[in-house]
Parts: sequence; C-alpha cells; structure tokens
Amino acid sequence: MVKNPRLDHRLKVMAGLFGRIVVSMVPIMPRFFVGWISRRYVAGAKLSDAVKVMKKLSSEGVCFTVDVLGEEISTLEEAEFFIAEYERVLVAIIENELDANLSIKPTAFGLLIDAEYAYDKMNSLLVKAAKHDIFIRLDMEDHRVTQATIDVVLGMHERGLTNVGTVLQARLFRTPGDISSISEKLAHRADFRICKGIYLEAEEIAHTGYWAIVTAMNDSIDLMLEKSAYVAIASHDKPVIKHALEALEKHRLGPGKSDIRDGAGGSRVGKGPGYEFQMLLGVRGNIRRKLAKDGHRTRVYIPYGEKWYEYGIRRLRENPDVAWHITKSFLMPWTNRR
Repeated sequence: MVKNPRLDHRLKVMAGLFGRIVVSMVPIMPRFFVGWISRRYVAGAKLSDAVKVMKKLSSEGVCFTVDVLGEEISTLEEAEFFIAEYERVLVAIIENELDANLSIKPTAFGLLIDAEYAYDKMNSLLVKAAKHDIFIRLDMEDHRVTQATIDVVLGMHERGLTNVGTVLQARLFRTPGDISSISEKLAHRADFRICKGIYLEAEEIAHTGYWAIVTAMNDSIDLMLEKSAYVAIASHDKPVIKHALEALEKHRLGPGKSDIRDGAGGSRVGKGPGYEFQMLLGVRGNIRRKLAKDGHRTRVYIPYGEKWYEYGIRRLRENPDVAWHITKSFLMPWTNRR
C-alpha cells in the first residue's frame, strides 16, 4: 500500500488534538475507559496474566522484567503484600522457565517508613533470586529517594549480593556524578538502567526541556559505556536509540560481539554483551521488534497488578505517546499491536 504523506500528516494533527482532549478529561474518565486504555500497557490484574503475556511475547526473542504495580505505601502492613507477591513472581519465573528479571520499588518495601526493615526484606529477596541467577533492578522514584536507592545497591554489593542494580534518570543534574561514583565503587559490577525519567522534577535540580533531556540521556549512555558498566538503554525516543546504536558501534559492541571494553568483566548471566535495550509493554512495539530481529538483547517491562487503574492514569498524564496510541487505536485499530 502506497503511503500518503498528506494523509499521514492530517491523521497526526487529528491524533494530537484528540490526544490532548483525552488527557484533559483524565479526572472525569470512567474506570472502564481507563481500563480499556491500560490493557495495552498493563499485562493484567493477576500474576497469571503477566505469565501469559510473557509466554506470548517470548516468540519475538525478547526477555522481560516484571513489576508489581503499586503507589507509595504508608504502612509496613502494605509492604508485606509486595514482599509476598514478588516471591510469587520469582517462583513463577522459575517454574515457567521465563527469561525474566524483577523490577522493584524500594518504597514499596518500606524504605521511607523503616529503612532497616526494607533492607532486610530486599536482602531476603535478592538471596532467593541469586540462587537462580535472577537479577533485580531497583526502580528509581522521585528525588527524595535517589540517594537512598543508590545506597541500597551499594550496601547489597558490600554484602556480596551482586545481582542488583539501579535505575538512573537522565533528567537529573546529579546523574553524571552518580554514574561516575557508582562505577568507581562497583567497577565491572556496575549495572544501570538509564531512562529520561517520568518524575517532573523542579528546574533547580533537573532538565525540563525535551531536547535538553534527550541530550542528557545520550551523554549518560556515553559515560556509562566509557565506564565499562552494563547499560540497559530504556527509551522509545528515536533520537536516543539512534545515538545509542552509534555509541555501541564506537565501543565495538553489538549482536554477536564480545564485550572487550577495558574492565568490563566479561559476560553476565541473563545479560547482553555489555548492554541491552528496554521498552515498556505496549509502546513502539515496531521498534522493539526491529531491535530484537537485528540481534540486540531487548527487554520488555511487564507491569501487572490490582493497581492498574492508578498506573493507567499516571501514564496518561505523564506520557504524551500514550495519547497518540489511544488515538491510533480509535482511528486505525489495526495498528493497536503490542
């Protein structure tokens, strides 16, 4: 079918307008409508739903990281739910022989309520995961817990638990310093997921413009690669992916190649050759499939849980791409593929 540039442009203008209308109506949206939108980005309400999605997507040659949805907790009783649920996820990954890791929010384990309690529970989960060579990524939340999250990773490595790494947000001014500091302390064990960051931080501590954030993201990727760290590139932005591919080639990294950077430490269980790409479930699957087809290790972020509504609302408010996908699903339903 021949593409019509004028038609594509009109559709995008219509999509942009409709998307803005959708986002403006978030506060009054009925729950079923948010559920209809969220089903593209959330595996489901139950663990069995997440397992089903992972089994289906495994045919695309991708791997996964699983996140139990939930907002910040206020009591340790709430933390008990997440602790038990992540243990169930761990068992499900093992029993179903899934190529998957875990993504956890330290605040869901009680970090802001009782740090000692949270450390103990995360330590226990890491020990169980390590027995099966399963990696755990600590998701990064807003600036209140940036240092505390980094400290958890460093503390666990000091205890000999090296199957853990953190996320860093490129938009924060402090990120280059954090990359250098963590890399110096952990050497070849440094393992990052770098993303632009979804938290809208104050301009005193973070970049706020799109291109400033993209530039900071690209600079962070370069610095991580130079430090011989493992780099999980979490982005759907074409300028970032293009830069990342060029940077990987510069460091002689890529499909079928060994990681020969000085001090890189060789291969890691369940990892790519020094890097991988990561994408959210339901976002730009065409790019994800192309990267996987080209041989790049590609990991899909699989969120599930009873808190799907809160997650759906947050994604609508914070990610303009979501509005575009909603619009396409109305105007061009055949494009609505994960």
